[in-house]
Amino acid sequence: MPDNKTGKTGREAVLLPGTPPVLRMGMGGIPIQRLDAAASDRVLEKAIDSGIRFFDTARGYTDSESKLGRVLPRHRARVLIASKSFSRAAADIQRDIETTLAHIRSDYIDLYQCHNVASEADLEKVLAADGAVAGMLKAQEQGKVRHIGLSGHKPRIVAMALERFPFAAIQVPANFMETDAMAELIPAAHRRGAGVIAMKPVGGGTIRERALNFRFIFNHGIDVAIPGMDSEMQVAENVAALDDLSPLNAAETARLQKEKDRLGDRFCRRCEYCLPCPQGLPIPFLHVLRHYYFLYDLKDWALERLAGLAKTYADCAACGECVAKCPYHLDMPAIFRETRERIAADRDRRA
Repeated sequence: MPDNKTGKTGREAVLLPGTPPVLRMGMGGIPIQRLDAAASDRVLEKAIDSGIRFFDTARGYTDSESKLGRVLPRHRARVLIASKSFSRAAADIQRDIETTLAHIRSDYIDLYQCHNVASEADLEKVLAADGAVAGMLKAQEQGKVRHIGLSGHKPRIVAMALERFPFAAIQVPANFMETDAMAELIPAAHRRGAGVIAMKPVGGGTIRERALNFRFIFNHGIDVAIPGMDSEMQVAENVAALDDLSPLNAAETARLQKEKDRLGDRFCRRCEYCLPCPQGLPIPFLHVLRHYYFLYDLKDWALERLAGLAKTYADCAACGECVAKCPYHLDMPAIFRETRERIAADRDRRA
């Protein structure tokens, strides 16, 4: 595998063995769930026209696979499609693979991944004799899956997985806020010939210094980043970030550090795993509004959006379901209670 660890390698990387180089900016399939079919088609066509060749989705992303299947078959020979499944048993993941194939309208999937392997027990399940990897190996023999991968939010678990099975690619969080994978896991993956995909490359849209952040991750071993995109403008901006992949200087690093200090360790990556909320709260959007109110000082804008929501911070029942589902175990009830109280106190001061 080529050395893609520094900006010197340019705009393309070889992600999967035996495949052509792809643009180092891929596309994550979460945000297109929010678009209607026509808008989704436009964004995907813009991505293709801009040179994006790697598209990531998942069985759990509602209609994301089907939306890719509306556009990508016309370009099938020049794109790589990745999907993933939460299933841990061979029979279950084989059914998921058949569903994915039908949705993306293809007779093969370039990369199929065990989705969010989060613990040693989880890893034992997928690697068991009747586990998900066995099911994917069978699908690979049948030509339905070209490469087998794994995604996870915990570098230690992903590193253990790489020691146990030759995954073709790993998918891990990587941005200036989340650097745990960069010291040991990413170099180990490259030594084993595995591609490295950055999920949450801009912290779910939270990081504002996007261009600097992309330069940072591409100079720390990331082969392909997969930010979610729900507009043609976002596609253009993300691809344009590849024009400069030079290492950061001291002043630029300081700018990112200021952003990190401002966001703290309780920022939402907007992966939407917490949804649906039993009370109907739009949890990721409420995090966005919290940032706009307190970090970016767009208070009236945030209040206007809050006023238009059916459910907001005060409607949180503190059931804890979102905390259990969040890969980062953010204490949403505590965060929302604090946010409600701080906004109320701030409005009293402004009155």
